[in-house]
Amino acid sequence: MRAHPLALTLLLATPAFAADPWTDLQPFYEDLHANPELSEKETATAAKLAKQLKTLGFTVTEGVGGTGIVGILENGKGPVVMIRTEMDALPVEEKTGLPYASKNPGVMHACGHDVHMSAWMGAARALAQDKKSWSGTLMLVGQPAEEVGKGAKAMLDDGLFTRFPKPTAAVALHDNDKLPAGVIGIKPGAMFASSDSVDIEVFGRGGHGAQPHMTIDPIVIAAKIVLGLQTLISRENDPFDPAVITVGSIHGGTRWNIIPDSVKLQLTVRAQSQAVRDRLLTGIERIARAEGEGGGAPKPPTVAVPMSLPGTFSDPALAALVEPALRKTLGDDRVVVAKPVMPAEDFCLYEKAGVPTLVMWLGGVDPKALESGAPLPSIHSSLFAPPPKPTILGGVDALTTAAKAIFNAKR
Repeated sequence: MRAHPLALTLLLATPAFAADPWTDLQPFYEDLHANPELSEKETATAAKLAKQLKTLGFTVTEGVGGTGIVGILENGKGPVVMIRTEMDALPVEEKTGLPYASKNPGVMHACGHDVHMSAWMGAARALAQDKKSWSGTLMLVGQPAEEVGKGAKAMLDDGLFTRFPKPTAAVALHDNDKLPAGVIGIKPGAMFASSDSVDIEVFGRGGHGAQPHMTIDPIVIAAKIVLGLQTLISRENDPFDPAVITVGSIHGGTRWNIIPDSVKLQLTVRAQSQAVRDRLLTGIERIARAEGEGGGAPKPPTVAVPMSLPGTFSDPALAALVEPALRKTLGDDRVVVAKPVMPAEDFCLYEKAGVPTLVMWLGGVDPKALESGAPLPSIHSSLFAPPPKPTILGGVDALTTAAKAIFNAKR
């Protein structure tokens, strides 16, 4: 695989940083990894990012949408290019055994947001030190609370696109647990699925477990609902339209011989298209109500959707602009056609706010581990640990190349 040309050349000039970009990025990354903070509590993390941006000459505003930060670097006329990173970690106990493992018990950067922040900072340095090669306004956004789907909305509600210049385009990357470290995946269209959290409560008439004929058992009704939901995927959905329904939680009853009055279920629903998403949500309510009626429930089950995110897409024009730039700079061996995934992302809300968006996968797996065929830790795993240097420098390359391609596009 090729070296990292942008990461190794654009960061050479300034005396503020070492000639080798990894010399500065390594301690920055290891500090972020060792000191993770949960969603909406990223105070120290945000302060670290803000401090670094200020040294690069960015005008930095803190406390946007909670702990979010916005850095603006003006460099003449041209597009406004936004690069976003997430700052929050997950409630996961780290088991990697790394020398810089989390010092915060029960909290870990198991989704690679520390990688994202480091690549984001490396790209900020590269672009700040090579201002002759681009023209416009660079907007660096450090977003809180991505893991709970609240951060993008909070920043938008706090005036992200009114208090600051509205971007011409917004770019982000996400580490990938199936691609070799430093390899970039890009494609137009769907990248992350939509996500809907669904709560169902099934009602019955409780009583003694030894006299079920005197009750209406909501556990049995709930069990039928769980089985019936599977037919929405296996019998009603086109197998070429990705869709997932997972019952992640089911609670009812207090002991062996008591039939409860109600049972609660929690579902996550994922789809790559709005049509499939709408059909699944309608089908869930239909099946829940039908099983409740069939089981003689005293009243229909309630179905609520307390949290939703639409799908995240890469704008076709942006993907068509950036992909050849990536191939020219990184080489064809480091650029692949991305595959969409079923997890969700609130980066989609920037697109819904009227800004074209581009998401790129950032390979984060040791190539030798991929070749071995052994099971690999996935994102959100307590063992997830991308090889830092090739992964982060690959991210620097991707973000810097994408930003410059957008800045320098013919207008």
